[in-house]
Amino acid sequence: MGNTKTPITGFLTENADVGYASFHMPGHKGAEIYREFGYGEFLEKMMDCDITEVIGADNLFKAEGIIKEVRESYARLYGARDSYLLVNGTSGGLIAAILSAVPRGGKIIMARNSHKSIFNALRLGSIHPVYAYPEMIEECGITGEIATGEIKRLLSENPDAAAVILPSPNYYGICSDIASIAEAVHAAGKVLIVDQAHGAHLKLFDGIWDEMPKCAEDCGADIVVNSTHKTLASFTQSAVLNLCSDRVSKLVLEDRLQMIESSSPSYLLMASLDINAAILSEHGKELAKRWRENLEYAWNRLSQIDGLNIMKAPRLDMTKLNLDMSALGLTGGMLEDELMKYRVRAELTTGNILMGMTGIGGRREHYERLAAALEDIAKRQKASKATPIVNRRSDSEIQAYAALELCEVPQDGRPVPLKDAAGLICTGAIIPYPPGIPIACPGERLTPELIAYTENLIARGEKVIGVSESGDILTGE
Repeated sequence: MGNTKTPITGFLTENADVGYASFHMPGHKGAEIYREFGYGEFLEKMMDCDITEVIGADNLFKAEGIIKEVRESYARLYGARDSYLLVNGTSGGLIAAILSAVPRGGKIIMARNSHKSIFNALRLGSIHPVYAYPEMIEECGITGEIATGEIKRLLSENPDAAAVILPSPNYYGICSDIASIAEAVHAAGKVLIVDQAHGAHLKLFDGIWDEMPKCAEDCGADIVVNSTHKTLASFTQSAVLNLCSDRVSKLVLEDRLQMIESSSPSYLLMASLDINAAILSEHGKELAKRWRENLEYAWNRLSQIDGLNIMKAPRLDMTKLNLDMSALGLTGGMLEDELMKYRVRAELTTGNILMGMTGIGGRREHYERLAAALEDIAKRQKASKATPIVNRRSDSEIQAYAALELCEVPQDGRPVPLKDAAGLICTGAIIPYPPGIPIACPGERLTPELIAYTENLIARGEKVIGVSESGDILTGE
């Protein structure tokens, strides 16, 4: 696949022509949702819409006209005091939020399973982390919620921490109890930032699906950052930051945003945010109902497949389909390979889990194709009498990072072969991607178990950021 003259463009056009059923981001799932609601002309004129700050186009960092109108639309949609359009993704918004809420050299209480962008913010602000460890869903080999009790304990032990940050939902759709966490954080006089990258759609289901978790904006968070591109209808790399209280200075936040974001913001990304806001405002409830109907269809049909387990958990975002066919001899990666034969693409695999990410633009035919494919795969695996896979991910693997000693980050980081790094202090980060959660962070002392786990990931063909092609990582004494 691809074209030697234009390799990226060749891949993209050929990939589009295949017509995959998309169970991965972005949430628009292609052009149909724009055309359905009357935005086909924008797609046709997209190149001519790629402009800079000409007269009348407003300014992202001093919004007074059309950009301000879109910001106000998002503030109304989420019930926020103010909203900011992000063209550097949720990553940029999270970095700016942390730098605005925590003084340089200060301390933050953060989920250890945070996205890599949050660890990058610590490095930029010389901020010291205090890790809140998530509960583990042992049978699936993945992290669950951050317990309120864990946050309360850390707040008591670290009265000098300025803020708390955690992801909710996490990559797999598991939400924490943000309302009770917000109450504890505010009682301690701190700021709560929620990375809602995977939950930009939660607000949409208010009054439509009572079983869905509430959005962080409605649960008392001070700053919430939403990847609207992941599950809603804006383009990849676009996002929205919602300011929900006065515990963080607007002026400081706006200053940090202009430091982090591009000085040449893409009007195509901002236009997609504009269209997304319009679609949600005018058709949001209609689309939420359609989305729910498609999901209930999928859950009902998939639950009847013998040998397929669908993960369930408290406060689960039901738009994430976490599927396990290990009882029929397939790991998550193997199941992904099988689904590709049916032109079905999933978002993520880890151990025995394959996660399908649905979105606002999903179509019934895609859910039908996923179900038919899984039914066929299960039938073939049963006929072959495949051996079930048991405990593919051991407790020591899924908890590898939990035992790492936290030290000062050395200033003289240097490349060292991964195999020789036991006992040294990580000065970069080791990040399997996806999901983008570091298993070793700057300042953590590397253990033989962590190194063995990383080597195993690489041997399985998984992408690991922070390890060079020659097998080196950045460490110090």
